[in-house]
Amino acid sequence: MSKSAADAPRGHRVLVLGGTGTIGRATVRALVDQGHEVVCFVRGKPGGEPAPAQSARGDWPVGVSVRHGDITDPLSFARDGICGETFDALVSCLASRTGAPKDAWAIDCQAHSKALKVATEAGIGQMVLLSAICVQKPLLEFQKAKLAFEAELMASGLTYSIVRPTAFFKSLSGQIERVRKGKPFLLFGDGELTACKPISDRDLGQFIATCLKDESRWNRILPVGGPGPAITPREQGDKLFALLGKEPKFKHVPVAMMDVIIKLLSVAGHVSPRLADKAELARIGRYYATESMLVLDPATNRYDADATPSFGSDTLFDYYEQMLRGGASVERGDHAVF
Repeated sequence: MSKSAADAPRGHRVLVLGGTGTIGRATVRALVDQGHEVVCFVRGKPGGEPAPAQSARGDWPVGVSVRHGDITDPLSFARDGICGETFDALVSCLASRTGAPKDAWAIDCQAHSKALKVATEAGIGQMVLLSAICVQKPLLEFQKAKLAFEAELMASGLTYSIVRPTAFFKSLSGQIERVRKGKPFLLFGDGELTACKPISDRDLGQFIATCLKDESRWNRILPVGGPGPAITPREQGDKLFALLGKEPKFKHVPVAMMDVIIKLLSVAGHVSPRLADKAELARIGRYYATESMLVLDPATNRYDADATPSFGSDTLFDYYEQMLRGGASVERGDHAVF
């Protein structure tokens, strides 16, 4: 072996949770690109095919190993995921699908807690966790569940990085088709209630991956947004109409209307667990409609775009252009407001 090869920094051996989601896949690609050896533990039967939700997501980078099991079962994680092997780090992009209370506590907190215990026992000394910037003002159950595990991770003794991204491109792309079809862009209030610095999956994946070796990001909570200034929903709508060459047309939705819906669902939820979950999903929608996805200044209780770190090069409006040209697709998941 040449001296240059011997002196080259060794990549980590990394075990990834949540690698089948859009951000998880971007993170896996970034980890591979940065020279790490990656093993993904995904939902499915050990030694068999993945669960149906993952069966179409086999586009793993060359060299990535995929193992199947149950992340909510510590025995499965140890037996089918770690397999008695040595790993340098655990990276989790795992999150509850809906944010409903039962799902949130089961995945965002309890599954992570069990995985952390198994990882610690296996000698894994570092964890990078994908969280969310909205936990700064925890009014919802999924936020409280995320914070509960964040606290456990920080107290665990592992080297940790807790990544709290702002809004995702996919969360801000749901109205493209309605505008393309000539329908108005929906705004809560005047469209200036909130702002965000959205970050792409690719840029976020790269940021997460760099946390493994960048010591300035160790043992820290890391808010992160994309490049450029903060953007309001009104600005998003204006840009969409401009890209389509259409005259701007907006429909304003009163926040009070959401409050009425939440109240009715909450009352009905006392007799129906299904409606109780719908009430929580309505609360999630209201939260994102009225709270900015930016760093919250604890002294003033105001959101601060200047204090929200920027990373990467992908912009939301470039993404809009790609989608309108048919060069990008979006998987919005269960958190979509529109």
